[in-house]
Amino acid sequence: MQQMESLVEYGGRRVIITITAILCALLEIVDTTIVNVALNDMRGTLGATLTEVGWVITAYAIGNVIIVPMTSWLSVQFGRRNYFAASIILFTVCSFLCGNATGIWELVAFRFLQGVGGGALLVTSQTIITESYPPEKRSMAQAIYGLGVIIGPTLGPPLGGFIVDHASWPYIFYINIPLGVVATLLTLQYVRSPKYGEKSKAADIDWLGIGLLAITVGSLQYVLEKGQDDDWFNSSTILYLAVAAALGLYFFIWRELRFKNPIVELRVLKNGNLRVGTILSFIMGFGLYGSTFIIPLYTQSILGWTAQQAGMLMVPAALTTAVMMPIIGKLLQKGVPQQYLVAAGMIAFSIFTFWGYSILTPDTDSSNFFWMLIVRGVGLGMLFIPITALSLSTLKGQEIGQGAAFTGMMRQLGGSFGVALITTFMSRQNMVHRNALISNLDVNSPAVQQRIQGMQHNFMNKGIPSEQALKSSYTAMDHIVTKQAAVLSYMDVFLYLGILFLICVPFVLVVKGNKKAKIDLSEAMH
Repeated sequence: MQQMESLVEYGGRRVIITITAILCALLEIVDTTIVNVALNDMRGTLGATLTEVGWVITAYAIGNVIIVPMTSWLSVQFGRRNYFAASIILFTVCSFLCGNATGIWELVAFRFLQGVGGGALLVTSQTIITESYPPEKRSMAQAIYGLGVIIGPTLGPPLGGFIVDHASWPYIFYINIPLGVVATLLTLQYVRSPKYGEKSKAADIDWLGIGLLAITVGSLQYVLEKGQDDDWFNSSTILYLAVAAALGLYFFIWRELRFKNPIVELRVLKNGNLRVGTILSFIMGFGLYGSTFIIPLYTQSILGWTAQQAGMLMVPAALTTAVMMPIIGKLLQKGVPQQYLVAAGMIAFSIFTFWGYSILTPDTDSSNFFWMLIVRGVGLGMLFIPITALSLSTLKGQEIGQGAAFTGMMRQLGGSFGVALITTFMSRQNMVHRNALISNLDVNSPAVQQRIQGMQHNFMNKGIPSEQALKSSYTAMDHIVTKQAAVLSYMDVFLYLGILFLICVPFVLVVKGNKKAKIDLSEAMH
């Protein structure tokens, strides 16, 4: 307890540490989504194929997920401040190298290293912020940190779209450099490391565990990112990597439960609250990243919006979440049970998805999205802090960093699973709906013939010959069917996402509330 108290900061120093940690968390998360809108420009500049340029996202995610579970152990080995500063430097240097890349595989390699640096920023920021606040303000600390995690994915697309429209894609990476330099200097000056005790000697380091972890999460992330593109298990690469991920996970668990100094302390999962929290973090990541992925995709591919317009649509919802965070923090401080807030957040998120299901059409007006996305912002605001508080509330000492690493990794994996499953599901549903629409479209019916003739006359009025106008009419009709099938598949995603979150509500409510949560949370910080 004494060590914990020594890490509590006050006044201007705490403000500076909080700003530094949020800046680092935002750097990491914004970089996960900011490149999405620049892939087309990268492909043109670097002469890459669509599959190759997709690796710019995949490589970052793999580097990220590999390093997250190891952050607690690495903090012990090198001291938290040193490890945090080194991660910021690696992230910043690789941002410069990404912007200067002259070939696609050079860019992919630097993105992987940038992901390795970025992975530490998220989890370590959370621990630094939480420890800097006294026990009675811990929930507010989680609220401040949550702003970065929830708003980050939303800021990426509009910021990326603005930069691509007004400059060029390398500046997406260059904007990290001044922020990274400032964050490094502030970290070295103000952030302190707790005393952890003995470091592991080289002979005691779990090298095999590190290798198995890299194989497991690297293979799994590749399968999730590339499965749909490569037709899943019809691809030998996907099949081999899926087997590698399964075997790697089995042997990794076996190794970590038997080794004296494991790289990831799995025994911490004996804590019931943390187990529930990791599952809820996975589901939240599924909904957060899944919806952040699907809404801009729908507005750009179906409604024809620009990347910047699609990104700006998400901003009011992000601001709503920002307003909700301190309110939820205060409710937790007053003793409102975490599971009630999580259940309310799940219900709000399901209302958002069912609302989305009801308004999607091939030409939905932008005004129809506003209140729907505000509800999404409210729901996410009610999910993040209570889930984190529930997960970490009964952990003590070094377990807090290990628990934060688990919830962080599960949130990221939930996002990867969400995007992979949504992509696959939409691809399959698209074919189902298209076939159903075509089977109900009788070319000989008077209504269809009348529509074709009307379109043919329109084309002929533009000076197109009769036969060519008829072909163009059938092509246009096919385009209408394809677009309608796509809209129906988007509607299905919203519907099933809503059902998933509703199913979780009763399970959340039966979790035993922890009446000592506030006390335990204060003791949990080493």
